[in-house]
Amino acid sequence: MTQAELSSFSYKKHSEDTRNNWVVLQFLPKCRYKCFRRQSVVDSCTAGFKELERFGFEFGEFGFSIDHVHLSINIPKEYSLQDAEIMLKNYSAKRIFSEHPGFRKRYPRGSFWAGYEHHESAGRKDRGEAEDYIRNQLNHHGVSIIDDRQRHLSTFTAE
Repeated sequence: MTQAELSSFSYKKHSEDTRNNWVVLQFLPKCRYKCFRRQSVVDSCTAGFKELERFGFEFGEFGFSIDHVHLSINIPKEYSLQDAEIMLKNYSAKRIFSEHPGFRKRYPRGSFWAGYEHHESAGRKDRGEAEDYIRNQLNHHGVSIIDDRQRHLSTFTAE
């Protein structure tokens, strides 16, 4: 037998992660302040969450009420739930503080999120129901978010 015939070979196919690891999370800001009244803060928080897509996180729906956020997320297998929560809170808080410097007055220590979190698994059957609940957060709580994003004027040409 030659050396090539004696070498070991794995028949296991390397493919993408096919497990269902969808989780529904709920995060609260410290002291349950009503931080998500304005659309610009909601957009900053969402952008902070979405930065984790480069690590393999996959996002479903986001639902912001005035004082908490619900989101559905598929966590890659190399991260534990605790690691994922730390990363989500870290990236979103950094983004919020960088885009809204006034938040430093309310949170002088730089800690935006409360220690409370709620999570539950969202299997194939439950995921649709969970995302409907997330999508309808504003109606569920009977609140509205103020759209304070800056609008661009159409350009005017001199005649």
